[in-house]
Amino acid sequence: MQCNQPTPVLGFAGFSGSGKTTLLEAVIPQLNAVGLRVGLVKHSHHDIEPDSPRKDSYRLRYAGSDQLLLATAKRHMLFFEYHDNLDREPSLQECLNQLDHSRLDIVLVEGFRDAVLTKVEVHRPAHGKPTLFSHDSNIIAVACDKPLASLTGGNMTSLDLNNADEVASFIRHWLSHATDTEKYLPYCAK
Repeated sequence: MQCNQPTPVLGFAGFSGSGKTTLLEAVIPQLNAVGLRVGLVKHSHHDIEPDSPRKDSYRLRYAGSDQLLLATAKRHMLFFEYHDNLDREPSLQECLNQLDHSRLDIVLVEGFRDAVLTKVEVHRPAHGKPTLFSHDSNIIAVACDKPLASLTGGNMTSLDLNNADEVASFIRHWLSHATDTEKYLPYCAK
């Protein structure tokens, strides 16, 4: 299947507390250091409020705007407000469509555990949670803080969760060698 889309997408999935954010926080600077422009989509189960009630942007959002773009010399933020009160979760595809792909070489996705995309599982056996890779064929590697017996002898790549160099190297290799279907799976999935 040919899915020539704007930017390769690689997910990082795992249960809460497994270390996804900590790992990405260490890996992103290494990808930047080799010239890769990294976008990130992070899913959260919590309501977010990155604005202060005393600010004009907050006041204008709550006046009823459906979208607000706050622009400064250093950054801009785009707010989407969902006034229908349906507690709807935006899809990964909706989030990807909002990015400026002309400024990116890769999009990393944290969360969206059940979305159809190529993923690295982040797993800590000490947390007592099950692995995801046994039920998700889109997981191509497991970043773990201890070797997993279930990975021994299999075709699943095992990564050291505490070795950001190794994970960054894996991502660079994946970018160079993955098929278009693997790189662009969220755009191709129907």
